[in-house]
Amino acid sequence: MADAAASQTPPSAQINSLSINSQNDAASSSSTPQMSGEERFRIVRSIGEECIQEDELLNLLMKKPEPICYDGFEPSGRMHIAQGVMKTINVNKLTSAGCKVKIWIADWFAQLNNKMGGDLKKIQTVGRYLIEIWKAAGMDLNGVEFLWSSEEINNRAHEYWPIVMDIARRNKLPRVMR
Repeated sequence: MADAAASQTPPSAQINSLSINSQNDAASSSSTPQMSGEERFRIVRSIGEECIQEDELLNLLMKKPEPICYDGFEPSGRMHIAQGVMKTINVNKLTSAGCKVKIWIADWFAQLNNKMGGDLKKIQTVGRYLIEIWKAAGMDLNGVEFLWSSEEINNRAHEYWPIVMDIARRNKLPRVMR
Protein backbone atom coordinates (compact mmCIF):
# COMPACT_ATOMS: atom_id res chain seq x y z
CA MET A 1 0.00 0.00 0.00
CA ALA A 2 2.86 2.41 0.78
CA ASP A 3 4.34 1.77 -2.68
CA ALA A 4 1.04 2.74 -4.32
CA ALA A 5 0.92 6.01 -2.38
CA ALA A 6 4.52 6.82 -3.28
CA SER A 7 3.88 6.18 -6.96
CA GLN A 8 0.96 8.66 -6.87
CA THR A 9 3.09 11.50 -5.50
CA PRO A 10 3.40 14.08 -8.27
CA PRO A 11 6.96 14.36 -9.60
CA SER A 12 7.05 18.08 -8.81
CA ALA A 13 6.65 17.28 -5.11
CA GLN A 14 9.70 15.02 -5.25
CA ILE A 15 12.00 17.53 -6.94
CA ASN A 16 13.98 20.12 -4.96
CA SER A 17 13.77 23.68 -6.15
CA LEU A 18 16.61 25.04 -8.26
CA SER A 19 16.12 28.49 -6.77
CA ILE A 20 19.01 29.94 -4.79
CA ASN A 21 16.51 31.10 -2.16
CA SER A 22 14.64 28.62 -0.03
CA GLN A 23 11.38 30.42 -0.85
CA ASN A 24 9.90 30.17 -4.30
CA ASP A 25 7.23 32.85 -4.04
CA ALA A 26 6.83 36.58 -4.54
CA ALA A 27 7.99 37.22 -0.98
CA SER A 28 11.50 36.14 -1.92
CA SER A 29 11.73 38.79 -4.65
CA SER A 30 10.76 41.49 -2.16
CA SER A 31 13.99 40.76 -0.28
CA THR A 32 16.08 41.86 -3.29
CA PRO A 33 16.07 45.62 -2.49
CA GLN A 34 17.63 44.82 0.91
CA MET A 35 20.49 42.95 -0.77
CA SER A 36 23.67 45.00 -1.05
CA GLY A 37 25.24 45.81 -4.39
CA GLU A 38 28.21 43.61 -3.48
CA GLU A 39 25.91 40.66 -2.73
CA ARG A 40 24.09 41.16 -6.02
CA PHE A 41 27.43 41.40 -7.80
CA ARG A 42 28.62 38.11 -6.26
CA ILE A 43 25.46 36.35 -7.40
CA VAL A 44 25.49 37.76 -10.93
CA ARG A 45 29.24 37.25 -11.29
CA SER A 46 28.93 33.60 -10.19
CA ILE A 47 27.24 32.60 -13.44
CA GLY A 48 29.90 33.99 -15.79
CA GLU A 49 33.14 32.35 -16.79
CA GLU A 50 34.69 35.70 -17.61
CA CYS A 51 33.82 39.31 -16.86
CA ILE A 52 35.87 41.90 -18.71
CA GLN A 53 34.74 44.98 -16.78
CA GLU A 54 33.82 43.91 -13.26
CA ASP A 55 33.88 47.50 -12.01
CA GLU A 56 31.21 48.49 -14.55
CA LEU A 57 29.07 45.50 -13.58
CA LEU A 58 29.35 46.40 -9.90
CA ASN A 59 28.50 50.04 -10.70
CA LEU A 60 25.46 48.96 -12.73
CA LEU A 61 24.19 46.75 -9.89
CA MET A 62 24.76 49.51 -7.32
CA LYS A 63 22.82 52.10 -9.35
CA LYS A 64 20.16 50.14 -11.20
CA PRO A 65 17.69 48.14 -9.08
CA GLU A 66 16.45 46.01 -12.01
CA PRO A 67 19.06 45.66 -14.75
CA ILE A 68 17.98 43.70 -17.82
CA CYS A 69 19.82 40.52 -18.76
CA TYR A 70 19.42 38.78 -22.10
CA ASP A 71 19.68 35.13 -23.07
CA GLY A 72 18.29 33.19 -25.96
CA PHE A 73 17.87 29.85 -27.62
CA GLU A 74 16.99 28.36 -30.96
CA PRO A 75 14.22 25.76 -30.69
CA SER A 76 15.70 22.73 -32.36
CA GLY A 77 14.43 19.61 -30.65
CA ARG A 78 14.78 18.01 -27.29
CA MET A 79 16.57 19.82 -24.51
CA HIS A 80 19.77 18.43 -23.02
CA ILE A 81 19.47 17.96 -19.24
CA ALA A 82 22.35 20.36 -18.61
CA GLN A 83 20.71 23.07 -20.72
CA GLY A 84 17.50 22.71 -18.76
CA VAL A 85 19.09 22.62 -15.33
CA MET A 86 21.84 25.21 -15.87
CA LYS A 87 19.60 27.78 -17.53
CA THR A 88 17.12 27.35 -14.66
CA ILE A 89 19.83 27.82 -12.04
CA ASN A 90 21.36 30.82 -13.82
CA VAL A 91 18.05 32.59 -14.45
CA ASN A 92 17.03 32.02 -10.82
CA LYS A 93 20.32 33.53 -9.66
CA LEU A 94 19.82 36.59 -11.86
CA THR A 95 16.23 37.17 -10.73
CA SER A 96 17.19 36.66 -7.08
CA ALA A 97 19.70 39.50 -7.54
CA GLY A 98 16.92 41.76 -8.82
CA CYS A 99 17.63 41.39 -12.54
CA LYS A 100 14.94 41.21 -15.17
CA VAL A 101 15.68 38.44 -17.68
CA LYS A 102 14.58 38.55 -21.29
CA ILE A 103 14.96 35.28 -23.14
CA TRP A 104 14.87 35.51 -26.92
CA ILE A 105 13.33 32.57 -28.77
CA ALA A 106 15.06 32.51 -32.14
CA ASP A 107 12.20 30.92 -34.08
CA TRP A 108 12.94 32.55 -37.44
CA PHE A 109 16.61 31.67 -37.09
CA ALA A 110 15.66 28.06 -36.41
CA GLN A 111 13.59 28.21 -39.58
CA LEU A 112 16.58 29.62 -41.50
CA ASN A 113 18.68 26.73 -40.17
CA ASN A 114 16.00 24.27 -41.32
CA LYS A 115 15.21 23.00 -37.81
CA MET A 116 12.04 20.89 -37.70
CA GLY A 117 12.16 20.83 -41.50
CA GLY A 118 11.80 24.63 -41.57
CA ASP A 119 8.19 24.38 -40.32
CA LEU A 120 7.64 27.50 -38.19
CA LYS A 121 4.60 26.06 -36.41
CA LYS A 122 6.61 23.03 -35.30
CA ILE A 123 9.52 25.25 -34.26
CA GLN A 124 7.20 27.39 -32.13
CA THR A 125 5.67 24.27 -30.57
CA VAL A 126 9.17 23.13 -29.63
CA GLY A 127 9.88 26.59 -28.19
CA ARG A 128 6.80 26.40 -25.97
CA TYR A 129 7.79 22.85 -24.96
CA LEU A 130 11.24 24.06 -23.85
CA ILE A 131 9.66 26.84 -21.78
CA GLU A 132 7.49 24.23 -20.06
CA ILE A 133 10.60 22.18 -19.25
CA TRP A 134 12.18 25.21 -17.54
CA LYS A 135 8.99 25.79 -15.57
CA ALA A 136 8.94 22.13 -14.51
CA ALA A 137 12.62 22.38 -13.53
CA GLY A 138 11.78 25.22 -11.15
CA MET A 139 12.59 28.37 -13.11
CA ASP A 140 11.12 31.30 -11.22
CA LEU A 141 9.31 33.21 -13.96
CA ASN A 142 8.83 36.36 -11.84
CA GLY A 143 10.96 38.86 -13.70
CA VAL A 144 11.38 36.63 -16.79
CA GLU A 145 10.01 37.52 -20.21
CA PHE A 146 10.13 35.29 -23.28
CA LEU A 147 10.34 37.16 -26.61
CA TRP A 148 9.73 35.47 -29.97
CA SER A 149 12.07 36.91 -32.59
CA SER A 150 9.42 36.59 -35.31
CA GLU A 151 6.91 38.66 -33.30
CA GLU A 152 9.45 41.29 -32.30
CA ILE A 153 10.75 41.64 -35.86
CA ASN A 154 7.23 41.86 -37.29
CA ASN A 155 6.22 44.44 -34.67
CA ARG A 156 9.12 46.65 -35.72
CA ALA A 157 9.48 45.60 -39.35
CA HIS A 158 9.70 49.24 -40.46
CA GLU A 159 12.93 49.54 -38.41
CA TYR A 160 14.36 46.03 -38.80
CA TRP A 161 14.19 45.38 -42.53
CA PRO A 162 15.79 48.65 -43.70
CA ILE A 163 18.77 47.85 -41.46
CA VAL A 164 18.98 44.29 -42.83
CA MET A 165 18.81 45.60 -46.38
CA ASP A 166 21.47 48.23 -45.67
CA ILE A 167 23.84 45.63 -44.21
CA ALA A 168 23.21 43.28 -47.15
CA ARG A 169 23.76 46.08 -49.66
CA ARG A 170 27.02 47.27 -48.10
CA ASN A 171 28.64 43.87 -47.56
CA LYS A 172 29.60 41.18 -50.03
CA LEU A 173 29.83 37.49 -49.12
CA PRO A 174 33.67 37.38 -49.12
CA ARG A 175 33.73 40.32 -46.69
CA VAL A 176 31.22 38.66 -44.36
CA MET A 177 33.14 35.36 -44.48
CA ARG A 178 36.42 37.15 -43.75
